[in-house]
Amino acid sequence: MPEDFFGEPVAARYDAAAAEMFDPAVVGPAVDVLAGLAGDGRALELGIGTGRIALPLAGRGVPVAGIDLSEAMIAWLREKPGAEAIEAVVGDFATTTVPGTFAVAYLVFNTISNLTTQDEQVACFANAAAHLAPGGTFVIEVGVPDLQRLPPGETVHPFLVTEDRLGFDEYDVASQGLVSHHFETIGGALRRRSIPFRYTWPAELDLMARLAGMRLRDRFADWDRTPFTSDSRKHVSVWEKA
Repeated sequence: MPEDFFGEPVAARYDAAAAEMFDPAVVGPAVDVLAGLAGDGRALELGIGTGRIALPLAGRGVPVAGIDLSEAMIAWLREKPGAEAIEAVVGDFATTTVPGTFAVAYLVFNTISNLTTQDEQVACFANAAAHLAPGGTFVIEVGVPDLQRLPPGETVHPFLVTEDRLGFDEYDVASQGLVSHHFETIGGALRRRSIPFRYTWPAELDLMARLAGMRLRDRFADWDRTPFTSDSRKHVSVWEKA
């Protein structure tokens, strides 16, 4: 079982720390896309967390199930109104299964990168495909690696600098490794947590999808379906099961 970096201390503050991601202006377009793909079918969220997307999607009438490694994150989800309608399972979303078939499976907010080896990411695509009905779709929202922002010879890029929070991404280009270091002042004390990731390129994800029996259907720069270009900072990709 992979290490859980989202235990109770993180889960208890997750919604507040990521408050901008809970803004209806951010959540709404994602839910619109996923509800459209789900149609009359079910949706499966891999890395469901505290329900940022799952709860409003279920509120649209879509039956939602989810998997998350963190018992603490799921516990916070279960305390929220509407959570009783969501089937949430604790486990590694690369291998854990949920009964039944789904019209859409999805991973949002860079969560595919929490799987820190290529083998785990390939297994995740296979697991998603196994849950999908024929013609079902697998959706991933993930950033494009920021390597162009690294000066020659440098390995660290700051992604957040505020009065009480600092964030730095540390890259290992040879292994496609990335460690995000978070420094935060809480109660007058400086706290640090470092989370490992594995970054991927869109073409690599397309190959993983092909290995799992899926093909690319759409790729956008965001949930508003802005065209994806060489300047895009992230992508929302949709693969379809044959």
